[in-house]
Amino acid sequence: MSSKIPSASNLVRFSQSDLDEVIKLHKYFTIGRKGGARAALKFLDLSKLDFRGADLSQADFTGSCLMNANLSRGKFVSACFYACDLRNANLENADFKRADFRGAYVAGANLSGADLDSADLREGKIMEQNSDGTISNRKRAGTKGTENTWNAIFTGAQLTETNLSGVKAISADFSDADMSGVTINEADLTGVSFEGANLTDADFTGSNLTNANLQDSIMQGTVLKSVEMQGAITGSKSGGSMGETLEERGQNLEELLDSHKAWIASAGRDGSQMDLSGVDLRPMTTLNSYPLTAIKAIGANFIDMDLTKVKMQSAILNECSFRDSRMMGADLRGSSLQNATFARANLQDANFSGLKFDNPNGGSVRIQRTNMSGAIFRYADLTNVNMRDAILMGADLTGAKLDNTDLRHADLTGAILDNTDLSLARKQDAIID
Repeated sequence: MSSKIPSASNLVRFSQSDLDEVIKLHKYFTIGRKGGARAALKFLDLSKLDFRGADLSQADFTGSCLMNANLSRGKFVSACFYACDLRNANLENADFKRADFRGAYVAGANLSGADLDSADLREGKIMEQNSDGTISNRKRAGTKGTENTWNAIFTGAQLTETNLSGVKAISADFSDADMSGVTINEADLTGVSFEGANLTDADFTGSNLTNANLQDSIMQGTVLKSVEMQGAITGSKSGGSMGETLEERGQNLEELLDSHKAWIASAGRDGSQMDLSGVDLRPMTTLNSYPLTAIKAIGANFIDMDLTKVKMQSAILNECSFRDSRMMGADLRGSSLQNATFARANLQDANFSGLKFDNPNGGSVRIQRTNMSGAIFRYADLTNVNMRDAILMGADLTGAKLDNTDLRHADLTGAILDNTDLSLARKQDAIID
């Protein structure tokens, strides 16, 4: 069921000019200049505002909505983001040392290169006094319903090369986050969910992962020295379970391609279809430069690969993993991608529309629809992607970015659209139940 991201309509809207004035006065405050004032930005709608490069260390943002705001390269040392809504915000290369993120909602945000050394990511809640004098839980900005406590939610967030050493993150949610290369030493991660996260080369030295959920995470090169893992749920994708390479199979890509070309040119009479099923293709760093039309690669591993403008029309790619891959401008028209995984992938300008074939006997053109039923696009960037006529039955589009995505005539029966904003997508005649 479609679930448009809720607004912060219950909060007072702040303008960019108002914010610029607060930033100026806060700067005066930090240097001891007359007229300065510490920034107090509590319970405000600050969505889409520009904080780039600002120094708001020790500022208080409690309960505010900063959805889609730009905090990149800012300095927020010891700032309070208690129960804030930071979904899809840009937090790249910002300094959040010792910041308070208790109960914050940071799903889909970009924290690449950010410094969260000793930040507090535990549960939190806010109480408020009602008009009749009674005390009740205050609702978190931008969310529906009222819970007793709120976990810090970083689902689908981009956290590559981030410093998370010493964080307190009990029961925080990092599911589907890209945490490749993070440093997270001596942290309390009790009960944290890393389900589906990319933990490649992450360093957890000395951290507490008691009762953590690491199911379906990518843990190649992950450092777990002196880590407490009692009760942790594993079942991660380690280096030993990501498929064999062509070299290990004794196969040569050039030879396979030559045979595949002959198979296509002869309509199957000569050569053979290239079959890369179950192969770990990550060592093939220039794979996108080869013609891969009509290949078969069931269950192949394309994780974190550069597949920009790759041509894989009419291919059989069921159950493949394209997690964290860069597929801008890729051409996958008419392919079968059932149950494939594109979590966090950058698919901007890719083409998943139907492949058209002329009828040799005349008459109407036949369309071979791209079948992505059951595919996972959690937190993927589908900006300007052509999915016209595509089969997306049961696909998971949680948190996906669908700006100007062409879904005309697509079948999204049973698709999961939690926290997915369809307002900017082209949906004429699409089937959305």
